[in-house]
Amino acid sequence: MSITIEELKKWDSEDELKGYRKEFYINENSIYLDGNSLGLLSRRAEHALLDMLDSWRDLGIDGWMKGDNPWFYFAENLGELSAPLVGAKKEEVIVTGSTTGNLHQLLATFYEPKGLRTKIVADVLNFPSDIYAIQSMLKLKGCDPAEHLVQVESRDGRLLDEQDILASLNKEVALLILPTVLYRSGQLLDIQKITHEAHKQGILVGWDGCHSVGAIPHQFHEWNVDFAYWCNYKYLNSGPGGVGALFVHERHFGRTPGLTGWFGSKKEKQFDMEHHFTPAEASGTYQIGTPHIFSMAPLLGSLRMFDEVGMEKIRKKSLHQTRILMNLIEQELSEYNFIIANPTDDRYRGGHVSLEHPEAARICKSLKEHGVVPDFRKPSIIRLAPVALYTTYEEIYQMVAILKGIMQEKHYEKYSNEREVVA
Repeated sequence: MSITIEELKKWDSEDELKGYRKEFYINENSIYLDGNSLGLLSRRAEHALLDMLDSWRDLGIDGWMKGDNPWFYFAENLGELSAPLVGAKKEEVIVTGSTTGNLHQLLATFYEPKGLRTKIVADVLNFPSDIYAIQSMLKLKGCDPAEHLVQVESRDGRLLDEQDILASLNKEVALLILPTVLYRSGQLLDIQKITHEAHKQGILVGWDGCHSVGAIPHQFHEWNVDFAYWCNYKYLNSGPGGVGALFVHERHFGRTPGLTGWFGSKKEKQFDMEHHFTPAEASGTYQIGTPHIFSMAPLLGSLRMFDEVGMEKIRKKSLHQTRILMNLIEQELSEYNFIIANPTDDRYRGGHVSLEHPEAARICKSLKEHGVVPDFRKPSIIRLAPVALYTTYEEIYQMVAILKGIMQEKHYEKYSNEREVVA
């Protein structure tokens, strides 16, 4: 039975999250489906940033200890607000750094090559920056990446077989680094199972949550994840270049970070100015430099919405919207050689639909001319991300109709099949 626009409008009218759309700045002449790359600005994020500017104006240096959100404790307070999103204790999460910078910090801390255990296992489909960081750390620890970095292969160039991941683990592996959700295909890995199996072999496990945190509930503490790291500017809508976050399980508290800096000091000792590092007791010790207050501020407004809604409702709507999008693609675009490259099973699908086509780059350019904002990833992926807090079902229907018109008219042929500078 085909999906109709009337049915989608009915879902919009019954949507329990529909009130949150008005919280965001929506261009009504555009359909924004790139929230898995950069989320839209919310009014609460804007107000949080403006409030922080006011505190600088009104308090000057006293803003470090006074005002509604004293800067000295801001990273810890945001970590506490972030903890429910990943199923962590409040002390286990800190908002700090960037994705790659935090991975460098965590590698420097947890990668300790000893005896036979010198290898790091990653995968061939991971985001390049993670691989760069791993290669860099291997070199710094005196190991050759060509020998000590093991990358799990993909059987089809889209997905990872979890049995292949588990087969790569042995007594030579010190550390396993994987994405929770593959950035191209949107495959969600079984975090709990893989972590458990790696631990049985004495291997520490770290997860890149950039494409899942804010879209998918996690239970990092319960699952005994050793550490994780993520950005906040995708599903969490903290703004371009927004400060990242990391999780370290409490069983690792007391470990001195591999990269030390003054904001990782115990708070009471920080301004003693001693030349002896006294680490903070919890995840705050993984901070290095002074917090980027204005880049952190928008996250405060955004996290308040997530606290109100809860991750279960967000995940429920996300799964339903991506299911409807896939069904519409199959219903309306079956003759145009599109391949749905993401898992169709809800248990293994992240927050976006991965649509594969040989002309993907030029199709994305055509979609933008028609008011749809998608995301292109080499070599031939169109990523489409309905975001539960602001994407409507009617927009999903309209996007598919626009894409069908583009294919019927071959409008995409006016463009070259090459990515833009920022894809």
